[in-house]
Amino acid sequence: MRHLRLPGPLPCGLAALLLMALLPLIANPYILFIANELCIYVLLSLGLNLLVGYCGQLAFAQAALWGIGAYAAGLLRARLGIPFVVAIPAGIALTTVIGLLIAFPALRLSGHYLALATLAFAQFTTWVFQHWDAVTLGGGGFRVPLPQMPAFISPGLASYYAALACVVLAVLLAARIVCSRIGRAMIAVRDGELAAESLGINLLHIKLIAFGLSAACAGIAGGLQVVMMGFVSPETFDLPQMVLQQAMIVFGGLGSVAGSVIGAALLVGLQEGLRAFQGAQEIAFGGLLLGVVVLAPRGIAGYLRQHHPAWRDSYVATPRGRP
Repeated sequence: MRHLRLPGPLPCGLAALLLMALLPLIANPYILFIANELCIYVLLSLGLNLLVGYCGQLAFAQAALWGIGAYAAGLLRARLGIPFVVAIPAGIALTTVIGLLIAFPALRLSGHYLALATLAFAQFTTWVFQHWDAVTLGGGGFRVPLPQMPAFISPGLASYYAALACVVLAVLLAARIVCSRIGRAMIAVRDGELAAESLGINLLHIKLIAFGLSAACAGIAGGLQVVMMGFVSPETFDLPQMVLQQAMIVFGGLGSVAGSVIGAALLVGLQEGLRAFQGAQEIAFGGLLLGVVVLAPRGIAGYLRQHHPAWRDSYVATPRGRP
């Protein structure tokens, strides 16, 4: 039985971008809010996939870094009155620096040990958000004054287009990176650190790049989250969020830029579709995970790469010897 021929990632991406750009013309404020949320999760998923899917560093700090970016931008805005055009880049810079610092333990830790270390960092960060009242204003969160916009532009619309622009730039940059020598070096580190080092690859350099890119995406997502919500709360960046983001890259496809977008869209849509049935969310997530593991163990993007020639990459994002 012949498979239905699908267009490649580029035509699908352009069609999705056109749809997202025109969405405010036909969507109500609720749908626009969900689309804005989707853009934020695409950034988080993309950064995490660069680190886990391409570089092979099993880290669980993405939600915490997301929170650091949001808290940094939100506190600068709420407490010091610094405009978002300065507060958000400052939050991104702080998040990136912290992400780079996490890369140093990754030189000595790998696999489950790195996962446990980054999990401990994430839990400690959440504790700080909740209990360091003098700085973070405690577990109740705090409101952030939104920027003044012209009368003909609503804050939600401006936030949405800003998030969409960041997603487009991030996807293009990620696609460029994974096709470059840096991307190939990241894949080599993932497939075998000793072999990569024997080929002259600087492990510290490559891991710093991977952790820095992942943290920068989380910092951008944190700043956009503050602008979208106008409120910062520690519950937004807790353990379930970390699990959700890991599930996005597994469902979409590890080692795939397109898979990051697919996984984020799939789970955000599923989450919103089942919002009225809280008990059914866990069942649906479990069933979807089981289906992906059985039918498409490399995720949706991996399945498309295997069965549709237009989705196959010139660079190999899966271990050698596999389709």
